[in-house]
Amino acid sequence: MSVASAFSGMTRVYPVVFRAACPDCRAGFELAASALRLVIGATHRTTFYSFTCPECLTAVRKPAGERIVELLTGGGVRALRLHSTL
Repeated sequence: MSVASAFSGMTRVYPVVFRAACPDCRAGFELAASALRLVIGATHRTTFYSFTCPECLTAVRKPAGERIVELLTGGGVRALRLHSTL
């Protein structure tokens, strides 16, 4: 099978975007995976994601449970792991 035949059915690839809101200015917006930062700590208190609000430029930090971590990493957000998984 050639590369061309393997991808012949694909017409377009859409980038993943995430909906977010700023707790300060209350603006709602969409962010690309590259605009989000995910930090995975040893506990739920040290696991969070962050971004900069495009409206008011406030640094926003929100807790990330298991489902949020799964969605963000599945959507291409790079994760910084603060603990060993061994």
